[in-house]
Amino acid sequence: MRRLTRLILPAAGPGNAPAKRRASPRGRRFLSANARRSCFRLAAATAILGGALAVPTWWWWSGGLERDWLAAQQAAEQGVVRLSARLGLTLGEVFVEGRERTSLETLREALGVRRGQAMVSVDLDQVRTRVEGLPWVRQAAIERRLPDSLYVRIVERQPLALWQRGGKLALIDRQGAVIHKRAGSEFAALPVVVGADAPAHAAGLLDMLASEQGLRDQVRAAVRVGGRRWNLRLRSGIEVRLPEEGADKAWQWLADEERRHGLLGRDVIAVDLRFPDRLVVRTSHPAGPRRNPRRAGINEKST
Repeated sequence: MRRLTRLILPAAGPGNAPAKRRASPRGRRFLSANARRSCFRLAAATAILGGALAVPTWWWWSGGLERDWLAAQQAAEQGVVRLSARLGLTLGEVFVEGRERTSLETLREALGVRRGQAMVSVDLDQVRTRVEGLPWVRQAAIERRLPDSLYVRIVERQPLALWQRGGKLALIDRQGAVIHKRAGSEFAALPVVVGADAPAHAAGLLDMLASEQGLRDQVRAAVRVGGRRWNLRLRSGIEVRLPEEGADKAWQWLADEERRHGLLGRDVIAVDLRFPDRLVVRTSHPAGPRRNPRRAGINEKST
């Protein structure tokens, strides 16, 4: 650690004090003529510069600059629109691709364009946003095709299932989006899913069920249980309880048993597939002799 040394300087005494500079009597009372002219020039320049900066600064803070800029921009845009119309670049036709269920009247209203409108005045982003807001439209693309055509390409939603909520049936697509809050009779054959999060998981379930199409056609509804698994309701009234994990293997297992033993036609009211080593069947009458499939045992229980 370094040691600090303090150096003490001698104090200034009368003999060592520096002599004061004497000011001239003329300098004590007023400035010279040259100094006065320099100060005047500096003050004038400062006033002029301050005024020059103050005006645009006030204009900027008061919004004047922004208003004038927007006005100039709008005037330029209007000039371009008028010039393009004079050159013949006006909307004459609209072509639509991919429309099946969306009505033409609904689509026309969503487009919000008119014949004879300058092509450059069509805001493609706004048009696309309005079209994608239609119930059946999942995605849309809008293109100008000069000199006079607008090209609209849409991808419509595909109905997947009916979502039961509050005693009403809503039509949903594969992404779980609601197409219509009330489904028409034309979709009555679609399976029904029940549960708050059922729409988000419906596509995965129905894809799994489709692996056994014969058995899939018997499913009338699917109930989401605890946000974790499904219970199926068959058209015959039988309830099938799927496990939380390995539901695809359990579904395949049930299909194999149905093909081998006609399991679902023996007064069965419920089938529990939640156990990996056995299949539990509940019947409406006392159990008879139990069959023993090769893969696993079937436990029959009566109500």
